[in-house]
Amino acid sequence: MGAWGTSISSNDTYQDVYRDFFDLYNSGMEVKDISAKLISKNQDTIEDPDDCNNFWFALIKSQWECKQIDQVVLTKVKLIIETEADIEVWRALSADENDIRKRKIALAKFLEQLNSQRPKAKARKKKIIRNPFFDKGDCLVFKFPNGSYGGVIVLEAIYNTEYPYVLLATTRINQFNKPTKQDFISSEVLVLNFKNWNNKLDICWMIFRKKETTVFLEKVDSIEISQEYCSKMYDYSFSPSFDLSHVAMINNQFQHEMESKQLPTKRLTVTELL
Repeated sequence: MGAWGTSISSNDTYQDVYRDFFDLYNSGMEVKDISAKLISKNQDTIEDPDDCNNFWFALIKSQWECKQIDQVVLTKVKLIIETEADIEVWRALSADENDIRKRKIALAKFLEQLNSQRPKAKARKKKIIRNPFFDKGDCLVFKFPNGSYGGVIVLEAIYNTEYPYVLLATTRINQFNKPTKQDFISSEVLVLNFKNWNNKLDICWMIFRKKETTVFLEKVDSIEISQEYCSKMYDYSFSPSFDLSHVAMINNQFQHEMESKQLPTKRLTVTELL
């Protein structure tokens, strides 16, 4: 599922479908044609009982924002929510009761929104060419709530595009001294295995749309990366941005390891990525 929170949009599938929808919408394609294209393209997800709900939630939300709801899709989404089919998925994936309670609230609010009328359809956006705030090879540090430093590496950066993505790899750096270049090179990539994460490498594409979002990250050095990742765009998930929620997720992994003594079974060194 690739979920990092209980809100409707806090998972990889929703983000991917929503992004793809509005990429096509902003290019001028009609909503009904976009919907048909995405349904055809995402058959594997639609047939996955653990992930299909996220696809339909993203599709109906996109249609709602464009004021062109497909009643068949709306009926399907209402059935998923009203029968608590989505809640059963979360229970099957061993979500704790606190998260299930939050998910129920999020679903209820989502259904309430779908039953309301959006004042006007979302306007199509003109393409604006941008460049990322960080460059390939940048070693970036951030702080955990206890004041210790963590670190991420920019494996790839996409330039001169509407979507200036950077591919960030989170390291296992967790120390009170500000990390050096050698600390990054000697580290391993963080692997997530708490809650529903199943030994997932914390490597994902992000966009820093505003400079304010970079306050969490400070460049301390850079390293040479000969590996090319642009052709592997869809090998990794997409995340909205590097913010406090992402820092919290990383911190939760270290807390889980400390409390449960259950380390991830997958390992990958930073040098293997370079």
